[in-house]
Amino acid sequence: MKYIVVLADGMADYPIENLGNKTPLEFANTPNFDFLAKKGTMGLVKTVPDTLLPGSDTANLSVLGYDPEKYYSGRSPFETASIGIPLELTDITFRCNFVTLSEDEIYEDKTITDHSADEITTAEATELIIAVNEHFKTTAMEFHPGISYRHILVWHNAPKEYKLIPPHDILERKIGSYLPTGEDSAILLEMMKKSYEFLKNHPINVKRKERGLRPANSIWLWGEGHKPALKSFVEKYNAKGSIISAVDLIKGIGVCTGMNIVEVEGATGNVHTNYIGKAKAALKELASGQDFVYVHVEAPDECGHRAELDNKVLAIESIDKYIVGTLLKELKGQDFRLMVLPDHPTPISLRTHTLDPVPYVIYDSTKVLDNSTIFNEKNAAKTKNYIAKGYTLMDKFILDIEIR
Repeated sequence: MKYIVVLADGMADYPIENLGNKTPLEFANTPNFDFLAKKGTMGLVKTVPDTLLPGSDTANLSVLGYDPEKYYSGRSPFETASIGIPLELTDITFRCNFVTLSEDEIYEDKTITDHSADEITTAEATELIIAVNEHFKTTAMEFHPGISYRHILVWHNAPKEYKLIPPHDILERKIGSYLPTGEDSAILLEMMKKSYEFLKNHPINVKRKERGLRPANSIWLWGEGHKPALKSFVEKYNAKGSIISAVDLIKGIGVCTGMNIVEVEGATGNVHTNYIGKAKAALKELASGQDFVYVHVEAPDECGHRAELDNKVLAIESIDKYIVGTLLKELKGQDFRLMVLPDHPTPISLRTHTLDPVPYVIYDSTKVLDNSTIFNEKNAAKTKNYIAKGYTLMDKFILDIEIR
């Protein structure tokens, strides 16, 4: 038996008036998702407990079978692992976003207009993070380049108490009430404020503004954490696994759980990602002897954060057509299980994540059912199949353990 999860990040949503009070998933044309619902098992799963924030970190840990209340040690350590930066137990890591802030006010009164600086290119962002590192590097602190707007700060022997807010949670708000607080947070705040002074006129940003793009005019530090310790996926489920994603966070979870990390040319983390390439990479992994493949697609989440309704629908339809459609076609006649679900909702109306349960559907090619339903949030709720502890869903998927 082969096992494939297609994780449509942030796909779940609330009904939208412009879509006839349907969610993007209800509105989208998804014949392959609907086939899975008609021939498989559908339900709702609570991926993140109410005690934690509904991030892609906690939610994807949960979907992969790891209790986030037990194993979560912060977001940025997983991204650090993906980049390959060695950590000591006394290190604290931080996610460093390049964001766009309004330009005419003092720093505390500025508004955050984009958490990704118009999804700045990796080449541009690398030049900027080098400049940031030149300004702030010490024997205790160093910035490391990541992908697009996502980068890493490592602080050796750092204090551990901070209150840091994800930038995508405060879009279009004045930042004064959301700046770092906690022990030694003044150091982080000072770096953020000083970064604006030299980034706003950096040649990269001057050229971006000339092209009509938002400047990456400040760093934003958040997602602090320490080195994680996770049981390997193969030890946990007796299944050799692979991760396919364009996002450092997901790759880092794969690294920390001992899975193979697969790079796909043209995988971007946005709506223009290489959907077919991801599907073909999954098939190649399965053909080469892997038992389990986790295909993560960031696009619906990014569209939710950016309030891009048409693009969110397009992303959902693309995942259905190019990833799930390709997998179903190429795996026909084989024994496999395929699960599709989001990790958390990212409602267009809120532009951030919520703790609502999400719909899942599991198709088993050896146990084809016959339902009269289609895949969406509303129909998943109607099934009354509800999994309260999201990390047990993988037990149901791989081990056939009946979960409630």
